[in-house]
Formats: sequence, structure tokens, C-alpha cells
Amino acid sequence: MNSTIIIADDHPIILKGLNDFLVENGYHVTGMAVNGREAIDLIRKEKPDIAILDIQMPYLTGIEVVEICRKENLPSKIIIITLEKDIDLYYKCKELSIYGYVLKEFALEELQNCISSVEKGKPYFSPELINYLKTEHKPEHLDELTPTEIEVLKHIALNKTAKEIGESMFISNRTVEKHKSNIIKKLDLEPIQNSLLIWVKENQKHIL
Repeated sequence: MNSTIIIADDHPIILKGLNDFLVENGYHVTGMAVNGREAIDLIRKEKPDIAILDIQMPYLTGIEVVEICRKENLPSKIIIITLEKDIDLYYKCKELSIYGYVLKEFALEELQNCISSVEKGKPYFSPELINYLKTEHKPEHLDELTPTEIEVLKHIALNKTAKEIGESMFISNRTVEKHKSNIIKKLDLEPIQNSLLIWVKENQKHIL
């Protein structure tokens, strides 16, 4: 028997297209939502096997809906559909144990494979996304950093403060700040607030 599914997207045409596609392929769609608030209410009420959520929705994003599901131990397996090929979003989905990540441009081509994989308990991430992330070039100047500076970057990627980095590396706050300053110069970043943090978030797959 095919899975029960709820779908959520704030674009009516996409929502109808998803519903028609799923119904035509024998899936049991038990509800549709046009925003994040409706989506979490449907998941609580219907307890579907699978919830297919758009990322950007009014009231609650797809990610915020997933976070609520995790807090409330709701068992539905989540598939995210999005236009975004984003490294931060990819890691966030991994962190939340999201089962599927499908790019909207390939949604109808990939959705059946994704659902089939998820039904077997296997995560499915769009091959186009994986290929895109793999082909991203290594950041310029990264090879110029010392092992200590790379370690500082790893701690920054884990959202640690200068004090926490100093304690982890057994160095003073002042030394941490000196390393950060040297890193900013080597990476040729603008000397503005949070420029290093932004760079780390954009390039963390090359650091961690």
C-alpha cells in the first residue's frame, strides 16, 4: 500500500501540480496546506507517512515546520522541495535528519524516486544538488592558511566565540583575534564586521 502524504506550498499552481501528479501515481494525499502553520496542523492531525514541504512559506518556513516536528516527536518523514542549491540549507537538512531534498525544477521527474527511497527509510537528495555542491571550487587562498588558522576556522564554523575558541585551543582571546586578523588578510576579505563569519558559513564544506 502506498504511503499517506500531505503537501504544502504557497503557490496554488505548484500545489495542484504536485497533488495531481501524486494522485495519478496512486499515492494517498490526505491533505494540502498553503502555509507553514497549516502544514504543521495537518501533520499533527493526519500523522502522514510523508510530508512534502516547500521551503519558503508564510508564517512558518519548511525548516521551521521540521523543527517543530522534531520537538514534538512527530513521526512523518519530511521531503523538502526548493529552488535553492544552498550549502547551508543542505547541512541544515542533514542536521534535522530530513529524508528528502528535491529541486523544484526537477520535482516531478525525481519525486517518485525520492518517495520510493524514503519509503525504504533511505534519504534522497537531488543528484543535481549533490553534483552542484561537488563542483563548487575550493575557495581562493585557503591553502595559504596554517593548520592553526584552519583550526580557528573550524571552531568559527561551529559558532564558537573567541573565548570558547581560546579555551579549546589553550590560547588567549587576544591570540585568537590575532589569528582571525591574519586569516582575513590572507583570504583578502573586507575588514568589516562579520566578514569572516559570513565567509566561513559560505565555505564550511571546505573547512569541516
